[in-house]
Amino acid sequence: MSFMEKKSPGRLLLDDTVPLTAVIEASQNLQSHTEYIVRVQRGVSSENSWQVIRRYSDFDVLNSSLMVCGIALPLPPKKLIGNMDREFIAERQRGLQAFLDSITQHPLLSGSLPVKKFLDPNNYSANYTEIALQQVSMFFRSDLKWEVLEPLKDNGWRIRKKYVLIKNKEQPKERYLLSWVDLGPDKFLSDKDLQAAMKLLTTLSTPYLCPLLFSSTSESSALLIRPFSERGSLRDHICKVKPTESYLKKYCNPKKSQGLQLPHIKLYGRQILEGLRLLHGSGVFFGHLHASNVIVEDDVCRLVDVENGMLGVPSVLRPAFTQLRKINTTESIDVFGFGHLLYEMTYGRPPDAVPVDQYPDVPDSAVASVLQSILSTEACKNGMPTVSQLIQTPLFGDVRLQLSEKLQIKVPSRLKEALKAAKESLERRLQEEQRVIHQHRRLSRARSHHGSEEERKRRKVLARKKSRRSAFENEEDFSVRNNNNSGRSPQWKGEELIDQVDLRFWSQFPPHMPLLPHPPTHHRNPDCSSSSSSPPSTSSSPDAGLVLLSSRVLGGRRSHRLADLHPGLQKGQTEEGRGSAPLTS
Repeated sequence: MSFMEKKSPGRLLLDDTVPLTAVIEASQNLQSHTEYIVRVQRGVSSENSWQVIRRYSDFDVLNSSLMVCGIALPLPPKKLIGNMDREFIAERQRGLQAFLDSITQHPLLSGSLPVKKFLDPNNYSANYTEIALQQVSMFFRSDLKWEVLEPLKDNGWRIRKKYVLIKNKEQPKERYLLSWVDLGPDKFLSDKDLQAAMKLLTTLSTPYLCPLLFSSTSESSALLIRPFSERGSLRDHICKVKPTESYLKKYCNPKKSQGLQLPHIKLYGRQILEGLRLLHGSGVFFGHLHASNVIVEDDVCRLVDVENGMLGVPSVLRPAFTQLRKINTTESIDVFGFGHLLYEMTYGRPPDAVPVDQYPDVPDSAVASVLQSILSTEACKNGMPTVSQLIQTPLFGDVRLQLSEKLQIKVPSRLKEALKAAKESLERRLQEEQRVIHQHRRLSRARSHHGSEEERKRRKVLARKKSRRSAFENEEDFSVRNNNNSGRSPQWKGEELIDQVDLRFWSQFPPHMPLLPHPPTHHRNPDCSSSSSSPPSTSSSPDAGLVLLSSRVLGGRRSHRLADLHPGLQKGQTEEGRGSAPLTS
């Protein structure tokens, strides 16, 4: 039975790597201050959003807590007089929005606890340090040989993971690193299988994996002990910083970071690839390769936190590879992480964004070739090489290792099946998240294109063409109807349908006024008395005075009965009432 029997109140099945975006929607003036209403959204779904209300003093406190990073953030200055003026508030709101954008778009600051608390107080209100200390205290009461040396405050990027330096009373000169971590949303192993997997890791003794001395898991968290590296991680070595300093202070704006020499790039890269091949060949999924998870001692690289995949915690690179649908397995995640790591070893800093197509000032063309095979636009679209293929490249193929024997991890068959099922579940969640992001990106592009100036001009041109085509078709339709009606007898029925007529036009004529006869084949001039153009007498038939009036004259398309439009044409009206006198030319 694990010593951590009580469920941790801090555990949430929440992916801390999902980015938060913040937009100041409005401001409101109260008695002596102004409040800003901030709309916060997690991920791409607008349904997963909420509002927080913040004063300028809250922004100032956040800025103070982030000053340790060594980056000058664009917080608007304070103003004591005239700070309730409408124009000043609008200008300050724009400045605060720029401040939020600079934080939420920074890869390290956006995931820090002060920023998460500022934007999402409901999910990040727990005191994780206090929770960790409670668990550590329980552990020390159960095993008296350990003693606390120093808590390492904010030593890692994970919000729900805390570190403590400890020592073994039987070996007082050796220092060890104790870590407490909350289980993550990708924990798909059962509690029994997770304990079996952690027990397996404590028995491993391989040159490219950092040994795990002790592990204890509960249904909500895990406690781990491993040797403490005095030189720190590979990133500490690149940035030339002390391993015990805070994460933001070390890595946000390092002053002395420098890439490695080509021999070290080749040697370290080959050793890291050998560690990945060992894990992949044994069915142990990793997915957490980056420079902070590599320890260097005596020119030997060892992978750290191999258990992270089993504990279900998300990778620090997840916001990057969820944008790339070809990276949909744990093996491809490790290759993608190796590309980031190789770039950092080469240039002394991780890439600002992926894909990367230009690699200036590389120490060797073979380095650029490997980077391009992983981080280029073509690789991100079409797929990346495997670990075995990377080992065979000219950059790493000729590296001689001290240990040439084939390494392997013997995993029990039952645990191997459980690891395989958990790996597949993890990959399905990743692929579903990638599908949602891809659909959102396509929809955003369509909306942006639809609202662009070029698209609006194109729609206007199409609308004008359609209008001209419609007018032309109407004119042809009228000509055809007019030609068809030219040969008809004047004794046509008065109830026949005609084009729509403006009732106001008909209402101006008296009921006894004679109407036009059948539409003539020629236009009639009042001064012309030619008998050939004279119409037939309307007296030959009671319905002979009706005419199909064109929409060209009256401007309509729908049809009505002519008898409904003029009261003098009602059925049963006498011939005199209709105006039976012939119409003179």
